[in-house]
Amino acid sequence: MLTKRIIACLDVKDGRVVKGVQFAGLRDAGDPAELALAHAEAGADEIVFLDIAATHENRATLLATVRKTAQQLFIPFTVGGGIRTLAEAGAVFDAGADKVSINSAALHDPAMITQIAERFGSQAAVVAIDAKRASTNTYEVFVSGGRTATGRDALEWAREAESRGAGEILLTSMDRDGTAAGFECELTSLLSTALQIPVIASGGAGNAAHFIEVFRRGRADAALAASILHFGQISIASLKQSLQAAGIPMRWPC
Repeated sequence: MLTKRIIACLDVKDGRVVKGVQFAGLRDAGDPAELALAHAEAGADEIVFLDIAATHENRATLLATVRKTAQQLFIPFTVGGGIRTLAEAGAVFDAGADKVSINSAALHDPAMITQIAERFGSQAAVVAIDAKRASTNTYEVFVSGGRTATGRDALEWAREAESRGAGEILLTSMDRDGTAAGFECELTSLLSTALQIPVIASGGAGNAAHFIEVFRRGRADAALAASILHFGQISIASLKQSLQAAGIPMRWPC
């Protein structure tokens, strides 16, 4: 089994990290740069920074906040939210990102995935998919921070994103987001088994058992957490120890 990754997610609004339940009821969790550094030093394999209001507010990503956060990091750093053009993606890379995550813009103009992959490499092109269960075996894609339904099937869209050059899928279950009830393993497995590129599971992390389940049953390549890390409900070290003990290989700081 390949080594799995634990990713800390910073949902940023008005320059602060926030977290809610099912994309609503946001509460303050702290300063992005300070939290990013704390998670990196605690053993996170990567940091994801999502400017969750940028698309809805029709503005670009907060580059000053991205730059300040990037300066604190020595691990891979992904930035998403409000990236609508290749030029804006370039500005985010210039601010210190290693990867960019695109969601609404990718659905509006799928060719943008290919443009980013060709300019910066597929490994730097992450397509974020926010999905909600539509029926027993289907999931609908939402955009604009979960505000707008698209009518697109999550699996079909993930396959197209891969074909256009995406190097990773950041898959968030809107039904599980912030609930701490466990990852949506059916959704994660649906995409993981159909794609050749890594799938990052997001939404629902509550304890170590949930991570074990999403790596085993969901076949995720990486798992993302926010609230349980920001508010000290679990440490990354203890999480990795539990996963290692369960036979799931982890990366450890040198």
